[in-house]
Amino acid sequence: MKTSTFLAAVSVLAGTAAAESMARLRELKIDTWARQNEVGAFDVDRYQATAATSCVNGYAGEYQCSNVDLKGFLRHQDMGSSTRKGNDIWGWTAPNGREFATVGQTDGTAFVEILSDGSLVYLGRLPTQTTSSSWRDMKVIGNHVYIGSEASNHGLQVFDLTKLLTISPSSPKVFSTSTDLTAIYKGFGSSHNIVAHEETKMIYAVGTATSAGCKGGLFMVNVTNPASPVKAGCLSSGGYVHDAQCVIYKGPDTRYTNKEICFNFNEDTLDIVDVTSKSSPKTLSSKTYTGASYTHQGWLVDSSMKYLLLDDELDEVNGAGKAANKRTTTYIVDITSLTAPVFTGTYQSPAISIDHNQYVVDGLSYQSNYGSGLRVVDVSSIPSKPDGSGMKQVGYFDCYPEDDKLGGQAEFTGSCLKYTGK
Repeated sequence: MKTSTFLAAVSVLAGTAAAESMARLRELKIDTWARQNEVGAFDVDRYQATAATSCVNGYAGEYQCSNVDLKGFLRHQDMGSSTRKGNDIWGWTAPNGREFATVGQTDGTAFVEILSDGSLVYLGRLPTQTTSSSWRDMKVIGNHVYIGSEASNHGLQVFDLTKLLTISPSSPKVFSTSTDLTAIYKGFGSSHNIVAHEETKMIYAVGTATSAGCKGGLFMVNVTNPASPVKAGCLSSGGYVHDAQCVIYKGPDTRYTNKEICFNFNEDTLDIVDVTSKSSPKTLSSKTYTGASYTHQGWLVDSSMKYLLLDDELDEVNGAGKAANKRTTTYIVDITSLTAPVFTGTYQSPAISIDHNQYVVDGLSYQSNYGSGLRVVDVSSIPSKPDGSGMKQVGYFDCYPEDDKLGGQAEFTGSCLKYTGK
């Protein structure tokens, strides 16, 4: 099959260990990017524009692949970035059905339209609110994108994406951070990640500076009125949250039916939190696992909300637990009981690589696995085989051919995030 989906990052002792892990992670990434910079990886015209290319006999041009075609390619220099470095991506479907990507860069956010044939058109960009940063994240609720960054005093940019509908590709626009924003929320300065829950119109900023008052945990912002974001609450008891998925719970644990539940990925644990009451959120459980090195991100397997996938960003680097062979390792969690989750198994990719983010759509997990690129894994067997033995790779696109001759590497190069949309 070929994928048709468009694809356009508590005890005092435990808290200290997590902080040390984050510090090491930053150091490893910065060192890797510095080495890339030294060899010209981010130089002007370092990469040539690539035309749409079908995957034939395991290759789309120079890129190894299976069941995934290259439909479009834009360099960061083609999207207005002076640093030519990216960090994140998300998407938006306009009311009229047009598809857009929001592309995070160290110096701002670029806006790209995805045409019906999968080709890409650059429309403009919104500069960073303050300074450049290697970390920028954005999520969409309704017609607005909410952008955070680890840049000092950046805050939360709120931008109306309908502004893109009248832009001509022949005249891309650089938007103003003072006159083109719907709002700039300054309740926090820096943040590592932005989590959006569209059903409740809530933004959860995570990894905010400790001075913001939430100790890096869930910083809750009500965006029912995008022009006037309001702080709704704070979860600080579980320590630093790296990422989360928040849902209105419809799963098997009937004690929490219709409650707003967040699954938090807290560096060395999976924390499950009832955030229905923003003024008094309640941690239901906190669970670690063998080989835990940096609990990074994860996603529910399906709408039954019985199983969850989890990825760890340092287990391959450390060769820890099941990842001793440095192959990308995905963990499976049975969350039948929100107060007593159970790790039931793992899946290992055929490739040596670090995992970063994954999202599940219609039984397929779309994984961004750094040097091994996009990996598409069929996870539909998990309810019957929760040990992971039925999971299998059904497609991939290796966007980093530089390490192919080495058989892959556990390095912070390649793809760190993708957006999936039907």
